[in-house]
Amino acid sequence: MDTKITQISAEKILDSRGNNTVRVKVDTNGGYGSFAVPSGASTGTFEANEIKDIDLVIQNIENIIAPKLIGIDATSQKMIDQIMLDLDGTLNKSKLGGNAIIGVSIAAAKAAAKTLGHEPYEYLRSLAQMKPSRPVPYLFMNLINGGKHAHSKLPFQEYHIVPQTDDVDEALEMSTRIFKSLREKIDKEMGPSFSNVGDEGGATIDIGTTVETDDVFIPLKLLSDTIAELGLTGKVRLAMDVAASSFYENSNYNIGNPITADQLYGIYQIMFTEFDIMSIEDPFAEDDFSNFAKMHAEYSDKYIIGDDLTVTNVARLTTAINSKSINAIIIKPNQIGTLTETLDTMKLARDNNIECVISHRSGETEDDFIADLAFAFGTFGLKAGAPNRGERVVKYNRLSHISKNK
Repeated sequence: MDTKITQISAEKILDSRGNNTVRVKVDTNGGYGSFAVPSGASTGTFEANEIKDIDLVIQNIENIIAPKLIGIDATSQKMIDQIMLDLDGTLNKSKLGGNAIIGVSIAAAKAAAKTLGHEPYEYLRSLAQMKPSRPVPYLFMNLINGGKHAHSKLPFQEYHIVPQTDDVDEALEMSTRIFKSLREKIDKEMGPSFSNVGDEGGATIDIGTTVETDDVFIPLKLLSDTIAELGLTGKVRLAMDVAASSFYENSNYNIGNPITADQLYGIYQIMFTEFDIMSIEDPFAEDDFSNFAKMHAEYSDKYIIGDDLTVTNVARLTTAINSKSINAIIIKPNQIGTLTETLDTMKLARDNNIECVISHRSGETEDDFIADLAFAFGTFGLKAGAPNRGERVVKYNRLSHISKNK
């Protein structure tokens, strides 16, 4: 089967927030692949640069990238990605745009898989080998949205449930029961307007015009009580994405009032004591490797996850490894900009016994590639939002399908 690239095209589409993004299509003589690029609201300083002018992104893809890749074998993933990196020539992909480069990179991989008659997850395994963590990933479901994902004053960004099962359908069944009961509980106790949904499909509870320190505990109590009422205690654990960089100002953390890193640490200590928290993501600012390390040393039974800290970047992950800051990492392909770099980061993590959680973005598309990426390498987790809204559900449905038909 001829896997040489014959055409690369791009079109403007809308993401889940109604913002413009790009869908890239790569054709070969025997098939094609496409990828719709997501966009983050809570982005790390060290991420690949996203060009917001999508018309310019399309021009970069069709006029600069495509001429250099037509005729290249779609199965030559490293070569394809290196050509684009050389064309861009910047550290953060600001010339061509990280969104242009990742769009072509993943579309090429999907085109290769299609042309060869393989499922994407099968083809991905030919590109890299790494130590698996689980038969299927844990589902990290963001049932309460705060921070930059919601129009509320709740400073912490995401409150997750994590069903403790290897069965995707069982995890989805538990999650949907909890989410429906949670929204009914919020309606009854706080009023119907409080159970509106945020960017990632979770409830967006508000906590009034002022924020007290104890307010950050409210979502954890709501989730814990709902889980208990459904008889699922021990079967479903909690997780958090604090996204602390989003409220870090002038060397303090502003959660309604400015507090120090030590005071914030004290809040986490209370949370870990009072609630069944499995993991915490970005508990401190994106350069604070030392406080991550302190938490990792003190709470060896928790997963201390880097996202803004590590941005799917080998160099940032290396620093985190050397400082013993984390034992888990968020993986977002558009955060680094090529599939090759994504896989290199995942492999480095697994070689150092760091768990990988494959993640969506808050501005998502209907693309389900990250489910294949998570399943292909037996990652620890898949984080795709609440079991609500099509751009989130499509990832979970894809994981369910491939887990039953592998």
